[in-house]
Amino acid sequence: MAEEAKEAPKTEDKPAKGGLPIKTIGIVAVLMVVEAAAVFFVVGSSMKKPTEAKAHDLHSEEDAQLEALVELPLVEDKFQNMTGGTTWIWDASVFMKVKKRDEEKVNEMLQARQAEIKEGISLVFRRAQNGQLKEPGLETLNREITAFMNEIIEKAPDGTSRIQRILIPKCRGFPAG
Repeated sequence: MAEEAKEAPKTEDKPAKGGLPIKTIGIVAVLMVVEAAAVFFVVGSSMKKPTEAKAHDLHSEEDAQLEALVELPLVEDKFQNMTGGTTWIWDASVFMKVKKRDEEKVNEMLQARQAEIKEGISLVFRRAQNGQLKEPGLETLNREITAFMNEIIEKAPDGTSRIQRILIPKCRGFPAG
């Protein structure tokens, strides 16, 4: 009997064959499925509904149309300049770019102060130096006319200028003589 007792522990000391840890695989699989479901629901709930997207597109189209720029004529005339010692006649056209939403209000102001605007732009041309009138980009004239027009045209309700840009597509000088 003593011999049998010694043999019995030997069989118990043998390690069991390695198998797949089924519990661990099951737990990992369940966690992955729960994570995938959570991501699906979070992403799905944060996406816009198709009807919301259409309404937003229509709203943004209207905004885009109101934000579009339109050109309004300010003056087209011949202006005299005598600052360089000789008399020059400058044939010029001046336009102003404003947003579509401001077009009606700006047109009202332009009509109400038409003579004042023509006189102010004429003064800008009379006071300008010949070099300023011959600048390739007419930067000085643009800056001075913009400053003058910002005094004439009242600011938008949000406090910004209604004038987006002054355009001078034609500015040709001829010596008078």
